[in-house]
Amino acid sequence: MELDSVILSRMLTSMTLAFHIIFATIGVGVPVMISIAEFIGIKKNDPYYTLLARRWARGFTITVAVGVVTGTAIGLQLSMLWPSFMQVAGKVISLPLFMETFAFFFEAIFLGIYLYTWDRFKNPMVHWIITIPVMIGSSASALFITTVNAFMNTPQGFDLVDGVVTNIDPIAAMFNPATPSKVFHVLTSAYMTSAFVLAAITAYAMLRGKRGVYEKKALKLTLVAGFIFSAGTALAGDISAKFLAEVQPEKLAAAEWHFETEEGADLILFGTLDENNVVHNEIRIPKALSFLAGNSFDHKVIGLNETPEHLRPPLWIHYLFDLMVMIGMYSMGLSLLFILLTKLKRFDPYNNKLLLWAVVASGPLAMLAIELGWIFAEVGRQPWILRGYMTVAEGATKADTVGITFVLFFIVYVILAVVCSVVLIKMFKNKPAAVELEQRYSEYIGTNKN
Repeated sequence: MELDSVILSRMLTSMTLAFHIIFATIGVGVPVMISIAEFIGIKKNDPYYTLLARRWARGFTITVAVGVVTGTAIGLQLSMLWPSFMQVAGKVISLPLFMETFAFFFEAIFLGIYLYTWDRFKNPMVHWIITIPVMIGSSASALFITTVNAFMNTPQGFDLVDGVVTNIDPIAAMFNPATPSKVFHVLTSAYMTSAFVLAAITAYAMLRGKRGVYEKKALKLTLVAGFIFSAGTALAGDISAKFLAEVQPEKLAAAEWHFETEEGADLILFGTLDENNVVHNEIRIPKALSFLAGNSFDHKVIGLNETPEHLRPPLWIHYLFDLMVMIGMYSMGLSLLFILLTKLKRFDPYNNKLLLWAVVASGPLAMLAIELGWIFAEVGRQPWILRGYMTVAEGATKADTVGITFVLFFIVYVILAVVCSVVLIKMFKNKPAAVELEQRYSEYIGTNKN
């Protein structure tokens, strides 16, 4: 395969987004976990939860810094790699792009206030209230940038006459048909993933022998939150599937290897395709796709054969969809199992190595599901960069320097990943939770260590 400017542009954009989405997800979800932990700590007068909020906030600042760099790279690459796309869409979606930047600065201002005002208020609830604008800013940032992606799937709010954009309505462009389901899915999955990442870190520490009260409360809080958010993500996924069935039927059909329009369509998990697009070795759930698409086992689902072959998404997105759903079910089932086991007096989930290793796996798996979901969202729109208006090939740059740029950005991301990991490890390795709690709450520990 020849690496022309289109393929290299896709590769560079994919690499940047794949790296950025890790920090973007943490940036959206961790503020919610910080707020929950501090609120519980204040209400229960429990220093362990307050310390959770302190330590999570400290690590959060490092990931925010890396997220800023990678987010800036995305903005640069939109203009550099996709000039034709930005010439058309940039005029229409400039409002959410500006609002996303504003939301970030809004979050950053209150995050700074939050970090530097610990123990400065007589009423600790005043400090907790500062987490609210931080959460609003981080989630609003995700909302605005997601409206841009939604616009690429269901563009509206403009007319394109002879390549000239006219009658621009930025509000209509932002609140296009794909916006509600996409925003809901992005937010719930970010909250869920952050909860499981924090749970995985805690479970790993427990496997290394740190099984104090702090770790146990951290694990319980993160897994309970993970269960709630995973249930929300499942609901968001259901809403998204129904939206695809109505508005982007070719995307759902490709994801489910559904070729013939029919009522009572089966849901296909995994399997293989032969050269005639006949499915083999699959797990088939009778009529489940119809129910997923329209809440009825007799709902008619449009098949992929209704779409011209040159406008069909790649069929390998089927595996992305299946893996994403499987990871979601694993995460929800694991967190529910943990909650149930904590109710059994004869079973101690905090000392069960198998369960703790399963929790450790849930963090990377949840982040993998985020990556798979993003790839599914983007590749499932192919061959369009702006559905119905412009293909990816038409939107890409014709410059011959993309290869060199790819190498340079790759080096930058490797350096950022290494520096971020080293700083985070040293930040917490040199000051374990037990030591920090002893220093901050020596009187509390002295009276309650037994």
